[in-house]
Amino acid sequence: MASIVVLGTGGTIASRGQGPEGAVAADGAASLAASLSGRHTVTTRDILTTGSYRLDLGNLRTIAEAASAAVAQEDVDGVVVTHGTDTMEETAFLLDLVHAGSKPVVFTGAQQPADSANPDGPQNLAEAVEAAAEKQLHGTGVLISFAGTVRTARGARKAHTTAASPFAGGTEVAHLAGNDVVVAARPDRCPPLPLPGAAFDAARVEIITAYPGATPNLLRHAAADGAQAVVLAGTGIGNAGPGFAEAVADLNRAGVHVILASRTPWGPVIPTYGNGGGKDLVRAGAVTARTLNPFQSRILAALLLALDPSPETFPERFSAYA
Repeated sequence: MASIVVLGTGGTIASRGQGPEGAVAADGAASLAASLSGRHTVTTRDILTTGSYRLDLGNLRTIAEAASAAVAQEDVDGVVVTHGTDTMEETAFLLDLVHAGSKPVVFTGAQQPADSANPDGPQNLAEAVEAAAEKQLHGTGVLISFAGTVRTARGARKAHTTAASPFAGGTEVAHLAGNDVVVAARPDRCPPLPLPGAAFDAARVEIITAYPGATPNLLRHAAADGAQAVVLAGTGIGNAGPGFAEAVADLNRAGVHVILASRTPWGPVIPTYGNGGGKDLVRAGAVTARTLNPFQSRILAALLLALDPSPETFPERFSAYA
């Protein structure tokens, strides 16, 4: 029997109401945990009760602080965070970047509201608790457990809007077989970064997508509007159209960082093409996101800027954690 803390933040798993007003997060963590079998000792705490589409960076920091405090308790073996699926990949990745302990922190949620005919939240929560209690998962960082699969937060993303198992990517570290956690992999991890302070809440990192006919005007507008960094979600292995390389150079001279990611769901950014492509974007000062998707790239950039805004060291620090 393990001692597990369940932190509630809202999301579909806590939502009720199928009428014309739409489902709204309403249930607290204690209500969610009432469905558990009692195989483990579970204590609960509510951090937020809201849909994850409403979260800002300050909310993400609040969740990270609560999870860090929970894992620091000597009598706690693991932590589960219930969270909306819309932005789970961002919150979970922030926690993974700052998670200093070996105890598992496991995110889970639901695709069906709590008062639906077939809610999936109770099963997902039960499986997440088993994953958090599994000693073999110590040292694997922050995880996402959903529909019987446990994967790393790093590299994960919501890949389907309605499927019962909506997440893909990351490293699949375990699968659930009843109450048994079958461990399949142990990923390497970067050294943890410090928890950020209030500067994280106000970090301005925008995401701009490349597409046929796109102009670089939004890049320049983001910089003029106060962005500290911009993630350029390029096409393919990291490309953009005419004028983008010149705009990247202008932002670089102004001290605004440009991270070159890809709008493609999977695969690394590999600067290959000239004529305004990835090679020219990097020569103009962009730093590549490597395998990080645009949304997790934004979280890493915001964290690094909050910890140390020095423009000289940002590219090296970003590359080290991307």
